[in-house]
Amino acid sequence: MFVRGLMGYLPANLLQALIGVVSILVFTRLLTPEEFGIYALSFALMALVHVAVFSWAEAAMERHWAAEVSPNRQPVLYATLYRALLVLSVAFVIVIILVCAFLPVSDVLRSAVLVALLGVPVRSLFNMVKLAHRARGDVVRAAGLDIYYTLCVFAVGVAAAFIGAGASAPLIGLLVAPLAILPFILPTELAKARDGICEGASLKRYARYGYPISLSLGMALALASTDRFMLEWLMNAAAVGAYHASYSIANRTLDVIFIWLGAAGAPAMIMALERGGQSALSVAAKDQFRIFMLVAIPAAVGVALVARPLSEVVIGEALRADSALVTPWIALSALMSGFLYYYFNQAFTLAKQTRVLLLTMPLPAVANIGFNWFLIPRMGIEGAAIATVLGYGVGLCVSIAVGRHVLPMPVAWRDTGKCLICAGVMALAVIAIPNLGGLLELVLKSMAGAVVYAACAYLLDAAGVRQLVVNLKTEILSRPKVRA
Repeated sequence: MFVRGLMGYLPANLLQALIGVVSILVFTRLLTPEEFGIYALSFALMALVHVAVFSWAEAAMERHWAAEVSPNRQPVLYATLYRALLVLSVAFVIVIILVCAFLPVSDVLRSAVLVALLGVPVRSLFNMVKLAHRARGDVVRAAGLDIYYTLCVFAVGVAAAFIGAGASAPLIGLLVAPLAILPFILPTELAKARDGICEGASLKRYARYGYPISLSLGMALALASTDRFMLEWLMNAAAVGAYHASYSIANRTLDVIFIWLGAAGAPAMIMALERGGQSALSVAAKDQFRIFMLVAIPAAVGVALVARPLSEVVIGEALRADSALVTPWIALSALMSGFLYYYFNQAFTLAKQTRVLLLTMPLPAVANIGFNWFLIPRMGIEGAAIATVLGYGVGLCVSIAVGRHVLPMPVAWRDTGKCLICAGVMALAVIAIPNLGGLLELVLKSMAGAVVYAACAYLLDAAGVRQLVVNLKTEILSRPKVRA
C-alpha cells in the first residue's frame, strides 16, 4: 500500500512543488513587499484558525475510517462528522463576518483577513472528501483532487492579482478553488451518511480524539508562524514579506515531500496497526522512516546549497537579498518539522493517545517565542530563522522522549548514517561548481547534486534503495495498461 501510494501521489506533489516555486516567483513581483507581508500574516492567521476550529473533524475521518468501515458503522461516521461540520461552518461564517466588521486594522488587512477566514470552512469540507478517498486507498481520486486544487488556487490567485486585488489575491484562490468543486464532489460523500444518524456518543469520541490534535496543530502552527507576527511587531511588514518568501521556498519544498510521503505512509501505518498489530506497524513505520531519510535529507541540503541562485531566479528583487540569507536555516527547520509532525508525532495518533500529544507542543511553542524575542532585535530575519530551528529542536526532543512511552517509533540509524554520507558527498560536488549566478548556476548545481546523491545512495544501498527501485518497477509494471 505504501509503494502504491508513493507512485500515485507523486505527480500531485511534484506539481505542488512546482506551483509553490512559481507562486513565489509571480506573487513577489505582482505584489509590493508590504502587500506580500500582509498576505503572509493573513495566511498564518487563516492556518491557525483552521486547525483550531475544523481540523479535529478531518483528523477523526482519517483515523477512524479504517476502524469503522463496516456497513453499519460507516454511515454513522459520515453522518456524525459531516452534520457537525456543516453546523459549525454556518456559525463560523456568521462570527467571522461580525468580527471582521469591527476589527481595528487597516482596510487592506481587514479585507485580506476576511477573505482568508471565509475560505476556511469550504476548504475543510474539501479536505474531508479528499481524506476519505485517501483513507480507503483511492489514490487516483485523492491525487486528482490535489492536482485540481493546486492549479485552481494558483490560476485564480494570479487572475485576482492582475485585476488589483493586492494582498487578498492569493487568498481569493484559496477561497474559490474548493468552493468551485464542492457541488460536484460533496453530494456523493454526503450520500454515504443517508442511512446514518448523528450519534452524540460517537461525536464525543471523535472530538476527544480530534480536538487534542487540533490544539497540538495550533501550537505547532504557533511554532511555525510566531516569527511572522513578531517580525511585524519588532520590525515591519516588508520584513515579514522577505522572510515569508524565503520560508515559502525552502519550507514548501520540504513540506511537499513530507506531505507526499505522509499521504502514502499514514494510511499504510494505520492499516498495518489495525490488521497486524504493533509488530506489523513496526515494519511499516521503519520502511517509512528510511524513505523519509532517503528523500528529505538531500532535499534539505540541496535547498541550502543553492539558496543564492534560487533566490535570484525565483524571488522578486525587492525581497531577494534578505531571503537568500535565511534559506539554509529554513531548510533545516523544515527537515526537523517534517520528522516531528509526519513521523514521531504519529505515535500519538496511531495509539489514539492524542491528549498526550498536547504535552509535547507547549514547550517548543513557548521556547520559540522566547528565541524570537531574543534574536530578532539582534539579528533581524536571520534571527527569526534561527529561532525556528531551535524551536523545532526542542519539539523533536520532547516528542521522542514522550512518544517512547506511548508507541515507540523505530529509527533506522544505519540508514540515516548512509544518507548523511551521501548528502555530504553531494555537498562537496555542488560546492566545487563555480558561482555562475542565476538560472545556469541553479540548474547545474541541482542536476549535479541529484546525480551524485543518487549514485552514492545506490552504491551504498542507503535506506534499501535498491529494493525500493525493484518494488517501484514492479508496481509500475503491474498497473493495467490503458487500451486505445
